Amino acid sequence: MKRLTANTIGILQGDETLFEDFEDGGEMWTGTGQRERRKPVRFSEGFTDAPVVHCSLSLWDVDNGANMRAHVEAENVGAEGFDLVFRTWGDTRIARVRLDWIAIGSLANEDDWELY
Repeated sequence: MKRLTANTIGILQGDETLFEDFEDGGEMWTGTGQRERRKPVRFSEGFTDAPVVHCSLSLWDVDNGANMRAHVEAENVGAEGFDLVFRTWGDTRIARVRLDWIAIGSLANEDDWELY
């Protein structure tokens, strides 16, 4: 459990298109086996420490001729940003993916004291 002790809590949200591989024959559309795409996300304002980040699929355009496999997560979460990661495997063919995310964490407050 992440315990928020700050007087000010920030919530940021966004969405990122990770790829559109059907247009140019990219590996998510034409490849097989383990595949990964990641995109660095920078927060518009930094948190005081690493926030909790939740991410989910908001657009998933796939070929229905194979199993649909996906793993979505936030990695390297820090006060200034994180990496949005999408993985697939096997014979899954994915044309495009967009992911939504939300970050919740502590923010600095003008009433906070900094001792030495």
